[in-house]
Amino acid sequence: MSADQPTVLVVEDELAQREVLAYNLEAEGFRVSKAANGDEAMLLVDEDCPDIIVLDWMMPNLSGIEVCRRLKSRPDTRSIPIIMLSARSEEVDKVRGLETGADDYVVKPYSIVELMARVRTQLRRVRPATVGLRLEYDDIILDSETHKVSRDSKPLKLGPTEFRLLSTFMEKPGRVWSREQLLDRVWGRDIYVDTRTVDVHIGRLRKALTQHGGEDPVRTVRGAGYALG
Repeated sequence: MSADQPTVLVVEDELAQREVLAYNLEAEGFRVSKAANGDEAMLLVDEDCPDIIVLDWMMPNLSGIEVCRRLKSRPDTRSIPIIMLSARSEEVDKVRGLETGADDYVVKPYSIVELMARVRTQLRRVRPATVGLRLEYDDIILDSETHKVSRDSKPLKLGPTEFRLLSTFMEKPGRVWSREQLLDRVWGRDIYVDTRTVDVHIGRLRKALTQHGGEDPVRTVRGAGYALG
C-alpha cells in the first residue's frame, strides 16, 4: 500500500456500518483505520494521526461530540478535518455539531457516494496532492496527476520518493516536518527506514530542485527537521 495514501479514521460503534464505510473508503484508494468507540478513537489518533476522521455522534461512554471537542481543542490535532455522522437531522443538532468544531455534518441514512465526495472535499483542503491537484510554490509547479515537476518552466527530474517529499512540503509551505513525521508520511509506518535515509533523500531533492540553478528552497531547522521556504 502506498505511503502517500491519505488515512481515514472511521469511528462507528455499529460493526456493520463501520465495515461498509471501511470497505467503500478502501475501494476509493484510502488507508483506513477503525475504532468502535470514542476512547479507542483517541488512542488511534495518538498512535497514527489520520488525515481525516469520519465520526459517529451517538456512541456509548465517550460520544462523537466529545471526541470532536477534545481533538479540536488540541493544537496537534486541531487541523484534522472531522465529518460528523448523525441520525439527528434537527438544525439545532447540526449547529451544535459544527460549533463543536466538526468540519462537515452528514445525516443518516446517507448516500455513500455523497459521503465519499465530502471526504474528498475535506482532503482537498488539507492534502491537495492526494486528490490530483496542481500545487505551486514560488516558481515550482508540481502536478500530482501527471507526476511532473517544473521550476521556472523547466522540467525537473525527481525520483518517486523525492516527488512524495516535495508534495508533502508543498502542501504546507513553511511547516517544519521532523524526520519521523516525514518517514510516516512518505515511507509509511509499516516500513522500517532509518531517519538518516530522510537526510539522503532531502539531499537528492535539493539537487533536483537546483539542477537548472536557483536557490535551494528547502530549509534545515536545527534540532527540528525540514521546511519549504
